Amino acid sequence: MEEVIEHSGTVERTEAGRVFVRITSHSACGSCSARQACGLAEAQDKIVEVPTPDAARFQPGDAVMVGVRRRTGLLSVALAYGGALAVLLAVLAVTVGLAGWSEGQGALASLGAVVLYYMVLWLFRCRIEHTIQFTITEI
Repeated sequence: MEEVIEHSGTVERTEAGRVFVRITSHSACGSCSARQACGLAEAQDKIVEVPTPDAARFQPGDAVMVGVRRRTGLLSVALAYGGALAVLLAVLAVTVGLAGWSEGQGALASLGAVVLYYMVLWLFRCRIEHTIQFTITEI
């Protein structure tokens, strides 16, 4: 069986076929004993939408475990960050190195290309959603 990345959370609300779960993610220093004095420890709440045919079973306030297969989690990270970095570097190399543009022009073109990359991701979001599937179980 494939390894699963899981996070505990609380059901925020439910809709037809979907459960919205609040997950609190902690920074890497969250377990450090000096985090209170340091002030650098941070925690963020994230709402995850989990499509499931069993959405009616869940009620707001229920403690749940949300999981995703490691492979699809890595795909998400690659699409969100790796693809954008590759587009940025490629456009910068082409514009400055090959086309002879100034560094400022190359940087602006690179940023524009990254914006275009994220717009394309947004256009294909429905197709991507079917690739990245979450699971939800009661705790």
